Amino acid sequence: MMHTGLPVEESRKKRHFQVGLAAHPDEVREAQRLRWQIFAEEMGARLDSPEPGLDIDLYDRWCDHLIARDQDSGEVVGTYRILSPDAAKRLGNYYSDQEFDLTRLGHLRERMVEIGRSCVHPDFRSGAIIALLWSGLATYMQERGYDYLMGCASIGMQDGGHNAAGVWHAIREKHLAPVEWRVFPRCPLPLEALTTEAAPIVPPLIKGYLRAGAYVCGEPAWDPDFNTADLLILMPMAKVSPAYARHFLAGQAG
Repeated sequence: MMHTGLPVEESRKKRHFQVGLAAHPDEVREAQRLRWQIFAEEMGARLDSPEPGLDIDLYDRWCDHLIARDQDSGEVVGTYRILSPDAAKRLGNYYSDQEFDLTRLGHLRERMVEIGRSCVHPDFRSGAIIALLWSGLATYMQERGYDYLMGCASIGMQDGGHNAAGVWHAIREKHLAPVEWRVFPRCPLPLEALTTEAAPIVPPLIKGYLRAGAYVCGEPAWDPDFNTADLLILMPMAKVSPAYARHFLAGQAG
């Protein structure tokens, strides 16, 4: 069903991890089980899945599934879902099309990979696993010659969205995409009704994207099923900072 690849390994504190693309439907199910545990059980998302205990939607069968596995226990401890430009074209849209008007990114679609459903098991959130997954993403992009990574990056709304509004106001001046790459939320977060935090908490994943050189393409959308505010992130691979490129393509985690 899917090919293996990206043989990146990491050893830390006597644990061994490997990252690669799911090669068998059973491996995809392992990723879907981890996603259910994180999104439904931990975060309280309402997942419209045909099989309780697994996060399954119509995009999964079109995607490559990047998984990080603890080789000592055999457990999948991190995952990303990857939708290639060709698969998005056959499917008819990207997942992000549901949340944003992506018209201004139309000319990038032939070279733009969408990533999403990223999660890491709570016992492995030191940063090593997400860095290992990013090294896999970088290799995927390099091997296939794609130029842009795109996807929704989420901010929790347990506080009603105030922190999310603060994050938007804190990062938009420095990281907002050029006007020709702007997107528009279909269900906007009501920014005018929210007070912004003096020192908003930027989620580590978003912070990492921005440090690597990503753009935020517009105001956040509200995803009521996940109860998150989502920002559309665009990473031109040519803009990835040299330090990050060396870090990821060398497969280093930290």
